[in-house]
Amino acid sequence: MKSVKFLSVVAAAALAATAALAAAPVKEVESTKGKVLAGENGMTLYTFKKDAKGVSNCNDDCAKNWPPLMAASDAKADGAYSIIDRKDGKKQWAKDGMPLYYWVKDKKAGDITGDGVGGNWELAKP
Repeated sequence: MKSVKFLSVVAAAALAATAALAAAPVKEVESTKGKVLAGENGMTLYTFKKDAKGVSNCNDDCAKNWPPLMAASDAKADGAYSIIDRKDGKKQWAKDGMPLYYWVKDKKAGDITGDGVGGNWELAKP
């Protein structure tokens, strides 16, 4: 009987670990403009008005200033969070189809200095 309980515990732990890997690496944080999305590192996420649902139009030099929220090759979509294929063949997280990015000039968790840049960047909202 002990081995059955042990296997059940091991199976439950494995399932929990798998679920954690599948979840989008995003959380809600408070900012001076209300709740916004942030990566696991606490840094604010943004969307780009020139993107289309499921398509990133921020590549090359743009992606140097606006690093994409990258997804592991084995990541799985999770609710409102999907995974898109970038032009370079890598994977990127998106919310409601819109790709998510960081802003290179945000220096600490909670910074929202990218909001409104060039009239094209907006805070990603929950």
